Amino acid sequence: MSAEATLFAVLRALVADRVYPDVAPEGSALPRIVYQQAGGEVIAYMEGTLPDKENGRMQIVCWATTRIAAVNLAKQVEAAILSAPVIQADALGARVSVYEEDTKLFGSRQDFSIWSTR
Repeated sequence: MSAEATLFAVLRALVADRVYPDVAPEGSALPRIVYQQAGGEVIAYMEGTLPDKENGRMQIVCWATTRIAAVNLAKQVEAAILSAPVIQADALGARVSVYEEDTKLFGSRQDFSIWSTR
């Protein structure tokens, strides 16, 4: 299962399936989680075969109507990702708070390095 499919499976229960790749649909309910792959590490074998694992640098953003709700959700996301038995993950830095002026939503963003089955 890819890192993105695994992420959805790990995070869906936190927000009643409101987990979206890249951007949430307009008008989607809150709180919600949006993820995007922002690079990753590549494994290259000398003999040219493909590895059975792949890495993704995944950026996770939790959106809510208040700062505290966004941060609390982000803490739950971090715990779920780091304890998921189906992936190997590391947090790449601490959470970053964001605010989206046009939607008046608060966010909390964090990057993770996730190794999963190819």
